Amino acid sequence: MASKQTNSKIPPDMAVGFIGAGRMAQAMARGFITTGVIKPGNILASDPDQRMLNFMQNDLGINITHSNREVVEKSDMVVLAVKPNVVSPVLQEVSPTVSKEKLVVSIAAGIPIGTIEKQLPDGTKVIRVMPNTPALVQAAASVLAPGQAVEDCDTELVTELLRCIGIAEPGSEKLLDAVTGLSGSGPAYAFTAIEALSDGGVKMGLPRDLAIKLAAQTLLGAAKMVLESGKHPGQLKDEVCSPGGTTIAAMHKLERGGFRASLIDAVEAATLKAKELGQS
Repeated sequence: MASKQTNSKIPPDMAVGFIGAGRMAQAMARGFITTGVIKPGNILASDPDQRMLNFMQNDLGINITHSNREVVEKSDMVVLAVKPNVVSPVLQEVSPTVSKEKLVVSIAAGIPIGTIEKQLPDGTKVIRVMPNTPALVQAAASVLAPGQAVEDCDTELVTELLRCIGIAEPGSEKLLDAVTGLSGSGPAYAFTAIEALSDGGVKMGLPRDLAIKLAAQTLLGAAKMVLESGKHPGQLKDEVCSPGGTTIAAMHKLERGGFRASLIDAVEAATLKAKELGQS
């Protein structure tokens, strides 16, 4: 288990609460626990779905409750991990128990910081984060944006926490809807690509389990090359495409099928949906 660095911004006994115990909350909590930055006993989760709470308690050793107010009262940092349409009633419920010492982190897609701040006491520290589900395997891609009352130390704390479960980059709020469309929804695009690649392998005679393993490792390896080589992905693509070879023939088919345009359209559609959720 990884240990915290001596210059860590994370207090040793920091209490973290999750309002909502769905997949994203589970992924974040598991990442915090696995890397050793937050103890399971210092995490409290609430959710109306007892099955979600049972998972948090039985699989992760996290404390559970049905009271959202209890989560706020007992936590230094509260992660708002509910669906966008539930944010407003939850904030109205917990607002009386939120103090200026609390740090509220929202991962609700599309909900602006200002909307959250208006429903909480003046001076509440709010940070909006767009993470993604690979937090479950400590490979998340997250971007965070601070609210008006947030201090630099608060942003540094949340950034360090998020970097325990992947990469995390500070950014402005105006970027977060596009982040939602790209990395927030992106794992689904990648899973579909892995499934389709493995289908192609099966069509051409590979056993299903081998095809899936090869497809997944290929995307993993390609991603690592982009992140670690510093080269533009177009350059890396060109390096695979030998003149008159197999890869350039395959690329021709992908271009003809609108592969790039489909991915661009997907990011655009998810971004616009995130904006719509925020407006509604």
